[in-house]
Amino acid sequence: MRKLYIETLGCAMNVRDSEHIIAELTEKEGFQLVEDPKEADLLLINTCSVREKPVHKLFSEIGYLNKIKREGAKIGVCGCTASHLGEEIIKRAPYVSFVLGARNVSKIRDVLEREGAVEVDIDHDESQYAFSDYRSSPYKALINISIGCDKRCTFCIVPYTRGDEISIPPELIVREVERAVAGGAKEIFLLGQNVNNYGRRFSDRERKIDFTDLLKMVSEVDGVERIRFTSPHPLHMDDRFLQEFATNPKICKSMHMPLQSGSTRILRRMKRGYTKEWFLDRAQRLREMVPTVRISTDIIVGFPGEEERDFEETIEVVRKVQFEQIFSFKYSPRPLTPAREYRDQVPDEVAGRRLSLLQELHLQMLDEISEREMGKIHQVYFDELKPGGYVAGRSDNNWIVKVKGSEELLGEMRAVRITKTGRLALEGEPVA
Repeated sequence: MRKLYIETLGCAMNVRDSEHIIAELTEKEGFQLVEDPKEADLLLINTCSVREKPVHKLFSEIGYLNKIKREGAKIGVCGCTASHLGEEIIKRAPYVSFVLGARNVSKIRDVLEREGAVEVDIDHDESQYAFSDYRSSPYKALINISIGCDKRCTFCIVPYTRGDEISIPPELIVREVERAVAGGAKEIFLLGQNVNNYGRRFSDRERKIDFTDLLKMVSEVDGVERIRFTSPHPLHMDDRFLQEFATNPKICKSMHMPLQSGSTRILRRMKRGYTKEWFLDRAQRLREMVPTVRISTDIIVGFPGEEERDFEETIEVVRKVQFEQIFSFKYSPRPLTPAREYRDQVPDEVAGRRLSLLQELHLQMLDEISEREMGKIHQVYFDELKPGGYVAGRSDNNWIVKVKGSEELLGEMRAVRITKTGRLALEGEPVA
């Protein structure tokens, strides 16, 4: 039996792509998944290219794997960096056997024996391909609902690595949800570059269904207890969508709202499609409709042309919204993107100072936010064992919560009273 090792870098969609690859190779090619790369006959890296750092990590990692791999073992590079670098990967690292782009996951079996194969077609349509089943966790299921992205944010490489957006037919999604539930999953995690733009385009024929309709369909599947999704786009957060989010008891009350910048001027340069005022309106509406909601966001500091007043507007939005979680980064010029060619690049030391200020402010906020959780009771779905005799899970509104316990809690939903708080996680005791 041949053995497979796979390393996944990047987002939840990459995790799901890796699961598809594992399923195709284990069920149809007889591979066995292993955790030690030294044991593997096939070593894969599923890459991310949203920022520059993961790209650098790719070449150092494949160099390391080449040194430790067993004789005759093959190395393959998959994912977004594979899409935009293509043949260059093999030129820089001739020991790589094949390159498979993010839009070509279904071709994994085709490239196995084609030394030097490069499959990076970003127009390839996988929306109706029936992948074999594999899930990293039996307790929750990641499910793609769309492929690609139609937005053209000037900083983002994703449209050039994953292609134009195509929605996966709803009946295929529901069928996958049913299989996941039958396998023991109680939580469904819907994935897409802009999930709430679902339904804009299908590959087979025109349909009249949007993301709100899909949420209703998924919530009607017997056995589904929780629904999460990422990432919605602020531009498509209409009242109907927010109403479904607020009133459907199966939809978990956490929302990721990628802000990117609090300055309307910078948002226009980014081609985000919304204004600071629209974002604040949607966030306020969300807080009013769901008082327990936790809102997370992405913020880029030092985008080309960002002046001090633009950064101050970002800080203003952060103070007003009180985000429970912020993923913040310095702007990273990416290949193929328009912003890379802008002449008014912000000096790295300026961007670094602004990032530090933003992160320090948010840490102060997190202390206040977490302290308010002391003594509260959360419904926690346990899905992971932790060191020290703990088992962890997430609350409905996405707090990580751990309690003393063991395997018998896995897959269970329990009420937990919070006894210890932290900036990103809580600790508690099950309520009898």
